[in-house]
Amino acid sequence: QGQLVESGGGLVQAGGSLGLSCAASGIAFIYNDMAWYRQAPGNRRELVARITRRGSTYYADSVKGRFTISRDNGKNTIYLQMNSLKPEDTAVYFCKAESIKTYWGQGTQVTVSS
Repeated sequence: QGQLVESGGGLVQAGGSLGLSCAASGIAFIYNDMAWYRQAPGNRRELVARITRRGSTYYADSVKGRFTISRDNGKNTIYLQMNSLKPEDTAVYFCKAESIKTYWGQGTQVTVSS
């Protein structure tokens, strides 16, 4: 059974940086496209960034130029480096594995204070 575990969330002031990690187990990681989503209170879960199994990346317009997604296939881990954070980036961030099956992590809270 696949499992994704996020880490690295926390509280940061506007303009600051945070790095998230998502460690995968029980899945064929190299064959999965991986993604970060986020969900703020009262909002729908939205795609933040995606990295394909070949390393191509996609970013939501709201984070383009500020966030960077990457993956380490040797460690079965993806990362999200978040710079120039804004209060509107406050949300629970979820990791997702996309292949024949879909897996979600439990989420990690990111809070950006103004």
